[in-house]
Amino acid sequence: MQMAISLMFHIIFAVVGIATPLMMFISEAAWLRTRNPVYLDLTKRWAKGTAIFFAVGAVSGTVLSFELGLLWPQFMEWAGPIIGMPFSLEGFAFFTEAIFLGLYLYGWNRVPPLAHLFAGLVVAVSGAASAVFVVTANAWMNTPRGFQLTADGKPINIDPIAAMLNPAAFPQVLHMVLAAYAAVGLAVAGIHAYVLLRHPGDRFHRAALTIALLVGGPAALLQPIAGDIAARTVAITQPAKLAAMEGQFETEAGAPLRIGGWPDRETRETRGAIEIPKGLSLLAFHDPNAVVKGLNDFPPELHPPVEIVHVSFQVMVACGTVMALVVLLAGILSLRERGVSENRLLLRALVLISPLGLVAIQAGWFVTEVGRQPWIIQGVMRTRDAVTPMPGLVVPMTLITFVYILLGVVVVVLLRQQVLSTTPSRVEEGGASSNA
Repeated sequence: MQMAISLMFHIIFAVVGIATPLMMFISEAAWLRTRNPVYLDLTKRWAKGTAIFFAVGAVSGTVLSFELGLLWPQFMEWAGPIIGMPFSLEGFAFFTEAIFLGLYLYGWNRVPPLAHLFAGLVVAVSGAASAVFVVTANAWMNTPRGFQLTADGKPINIDPIAAMLNPAAFPQVLHMVLAAYAAVGLAVAGIHAYVLLRHPGDRFHRAALTIALLVGGPAALLQPIAGDIAARTVAITQPAKLAAMEGQFETEAGAPLRIGGWPDRETRETRGAIEIPKGLSLLAFHDPNAVVKGLNDFPPELHPPVEIVHVSFQVMVACGTVMALVVLLAGILSLRERGVSENRLLLRALVLISPLGLVAIQAGWFVTEVGRQPWIIQGVMRTRDAVTPMPGLVVPMTLITFVYILLGVVVVVLLRQQVLSTTPSRVEEGGASSNA
């Protein structure tokens, strides 16, 4: 529970830190190309937001690093030599981001414009690289590779490169990075869409909305493809997780795809679901008659908590689908003479879906982590064998939860003070001044 609470907070800070630098970079590139002061104002505000989330993310990430050692000592002792490399590389990416973020924040009018723009690009790339290395380590926990086991269960012949290139690494990395861009891009788009509903024609918020959609829109459209790749990997490497995701109790050929429903472990069926015949077999194996293993084929002690996994998966897919549909509508409208920022119905839709990406990310991590249970390393080490035997964990859990709540409050206060409250007057298309 302590690890879950910590990750739920940290992942929000992390994904904002991945996507915001890219929007900052695009905005500065637009400023250098057009010399439109709106883009310069937008760039500096996103730079402040990037700095805030980088600092807070560094604190929350440090707490997580301590938790790995304190809460999971057996896991770290056993797995450290195998997956230490991606964590080390993440450290290099973190320090690279810190160095170039410092150059970016303090380099205005001190370094050439293209060098300053390059520093912003490095911040964006290194932020994404940090996510790549951390998710690679998590993917290894789902599909462990790069070692051999002795008779007494000790790892030998360790190959860190093979561990990093495990079967789940690419699908999970692709799914997570796209999720970060889609979630944050559309969340930012929703914020500026809300202001445009109140102040139509504001050029600052029109520019911000356009860039946010450029970052979040393509990612949201590509996410179903990435999800399909990830799901097929799960079907091959973690069949019990797939069965829990879909509420599939019986092994059957031509298994149906279920939408909604509630898995009932007593009756061994998923009640109230809409079933698409042969849909699961087709999506999981690209064969409508493929055999899908059900939970009944696995010992009960190896079943994931099917209710949590199934509902979380349904929430993730529903959020992603709605986001993709709204982005598709925005793309169609942008091809017409009347653009996105003038369509009030679309602006309302962007406001409504703005939190869905972050909800989907949380639900997706529930699927990834809870769906692997009872294993911390799939098929190798159980969670109960990896956790610390130390009693009284309610005390550090309470303290750390308080720290994360405090960090959340700090983020909100700093964003209001540094990014939102000092917006200068801008000239609307109609000539009137407006304040954000």
